[in-house]
Amino acid sequence: MFGFLQGLAYGLFVSCLPWLIIGLVDPRLALPTEAPSRLHVLLRYWLLVPFIAFIVWVTSLWGGFGPSLGGWLAGLVAVPAAMPLERAWRRWRRARRERERLARQQALAAAQQAALERQARAQGLAVLDPARAPADADEVVLALWEAKGRLLAVGRPDLAILADRIYSRHAHVDEVLRSKFDARELTFERSRGLVGEVSRTAVDTLNTMASVARGIVGIDVDDVRRRLARQPTLMGAEERQALTRRLELVEDTERRLRELGARNEAAITALDDAAVAVAAIATDRPRASLAAEQALADLRRFAERAHQYGRAP
Repeated sequence: MFGFLQGLAYGLFVSCLPWLIIGLVDPRLALPTEAPSRLHVLLRYWLLVPFIAFIVWVTSLWGGFGPSLGGWLAGLVAVPAAMPLERAWRRWRRARRERERLARQQALAAAQQAALERQARAQGLAVLDPARAPADADEVVLALWEAKGRLLAVGRPDLAILADRIYSRHAHVDEVLRSKFDARELTFERSRGLVGEVSRTAVDTLNTMASVARGIVGIDVDDVRRRLARQPTLMGAEERQALTRRLELVEDTERRLRELGARNEAAITALDDAAVAVAAIATDRPRASLAAEQALADLRRFAERAHQYGRAP
């Protein structure tokens, strides 16, 4: 047994130099890590593996001097045999960390969604149930429900609450129109068409937000920032550049989402203006009718501008 350990130690000593040279030429051939670098090669084959071989050799001296051929051969093949095993172990660890991260992210998103929905209900907003489509829903409401589901699927309940706000405004304007006009009137159909056009534009924006947010679902921003802050010296230039690029992608995506959110805020304001103006209509206030017509005209112009902007490249 001690002879085998002595042979193993000598085999490790002998194999360190070739693997060091190979790793300095191409670190990917000598390291099973995700982002290998020449510094990691030096640490492993100039310090770590020789230290392990030295400990094994010192331990084996209790049995006297007599390295075995089997130990020599085992030491020579130990590094190439251990690398695929270490790669598999690292893949398993990465997969487990990813599963844990996704579970934490889903739990956090569910808690955030519940908190936002409680806050929305406290503010008097109608909340769409992502698990069940609303009964007797028209085309616009179903589209809002589907858009909310897409945003929740990419883990963005903070954006999905916009669907509830638009749904509440859409339902409120529809209720105001029904209370002021007869359903058979041309004005009622024209007004509902304008409101539906604005709401459909908002739905398109929500779907765009879901598509944009999907691109950064797999990026763990906190982990990237921790790695950049914790390992600035041990990290190679390529790895640092890649991590920095991930943060830039997240920042660009969040900026794009804020721009799209501002577009939906404008749609919500347009719906509020129309609801206030139409609600002011009364038989003893003829000017209120003019205000409602002006609000509907503004709503029409907003819908046209939003539609044209949505088609722009």
